[in-house]
Amino acid sequence: MKALPSPLEGVLFDLDGTLLDSAPDLYAALERQCREEGVPVPPYAPVREVVSRGARAVLRCAFGELGEPAVEARVERYLALYQETMGQATRPFEGIEALLAQLEHAGVRWGIVTNKAGFLTDELLRRIGWAGRAAAVVSGDTLPVKKPDPAPVRLACEHAGITPALSLFVGDDRRDVAAGAAAGLYTVAVGWGYLDGGDPREWQADAVLDTPAQLAGWLRRGRAVA
Repeated sequence: MKALPSPLEGVLFDLDGTLLDSAPDLYAALERQCREEGVPVPPYAPVREVVSRGARAVLRCAFGELGEPAVEARVERYLALYQETMGQATRPFEGIEALLAQLEHAGVRWGIVTNKAGFLTDELLRRIGWAGRAAAVVSGDTLPVKKPDPAPVRLACEHAGITPALSLFVGDDRRDVAAGAAAGLYTVAVGWGYLDGGDPREWQADAVLDTPAQLAGWLRRGRAVA
């Protein structure tokens, strides 16, 4: 692992699969849509694996054999079903609340860069009680581009008032590592998220950590936070 930036100014996180385990609610919406259309519900495990790639990836698990036009035609209904129940079963991963509290206590600003649509991001953060807590929130439609393009990460740094070279980007997807590195941040790949079927140790991140508690301890040992 590379040495941590010093002093550490900020930590940016991906949302789904990094801060929040939102797969149960995303899967529940797919279950409802399958039942509406009278088609078999796919197993949970392969759906969970792809939820970081968004609604279309989830829908392909059930409707992919019908072709991309059929998948696209179902996106609006899927998002409506998800919005109805969003947040009911979504929870921070174990150790995330303690990690965020640790950062806040140390005066390290944290933010979110997600490919999730803004109306869903904002509502989800409100429902779980995180509205206004992050120093920056950049969603998938805030800019014309999204991760792995580095522009959303750079924008989050600007909004949070942090220097990229003195900040971390933490995510559970190869795109997070690519976006964070291109924006000039220290990149951390995490092993507790959805991973899109990949191995985070192959993503050329500056560090790979397996649990939020491990990340918190690593920051303490590196004296990035007290």
